[in-house]
Amino acid sequence: MVTHVGAEAPGDERGALLAFLEEQRGGIRRALLGVTEEQARTRPSASGLSLGGLLKHVAEVEQAWQARARQEPPAVHRDQSNWQECFELTDDETVAGQLAYWAELAAETEKLIRSAPSLDDTFPLPSAPWFPPDGAVSLRWLCLHLIRETARHAGHADIIRESLDGKTAFELVALEEEQQAESQQPES
Repeated sequence: MVTHVGAEAPGDERGALLAFLEEQRGGIRRALLGVTEEQARTRPSASGLSLGGLLKHVAEVEQAWQARARQEPPAVHRDQSNWQECFELTDDETVAGQLAYWAELAAETEKLIRSAPSLDDTFPLPSAPWFPPDGAVSLRWLCLHLIRETARHAGHADIIRESLDGKTAFELVALEEEQQAESQQPES
């Protein structure tokens, strides 16, 4: 990515993992800066991915892994019959709504990770053909998995955004900084 994650406080592994996850979330959020709802639904490549669909997917994945860590069912059950729906905004879903939902999930992920007695704490994997039978993973694995999943899709989002209007990640970082500076200026 084109942003820098500062060094963690000595011994703050949780903070480092959460900072790298937030950096990757930022890549996806920036890819959505200034796009219309129509552009967010546009699929400019053969893959069928859209910016809005990627946003929905990463939020849904983060929620599902939080639920698994708490040993609860995910909010939305996905299998082969409906998997593709997690990559598509429905008519009543908006980018703003999905961003707000994802922000809530990010806060929940941070609370989950920071409040756990240890990152070595484990939880069982669900029964699925792609998971080992009776498998379990740690909260550390969960953080690393979310970083990997989000980073993968942040790269997809970069390509989709550049395909839509030519804006690159560097330009979007600058745009985000401009918007933040404008929002901090007092009104005249």
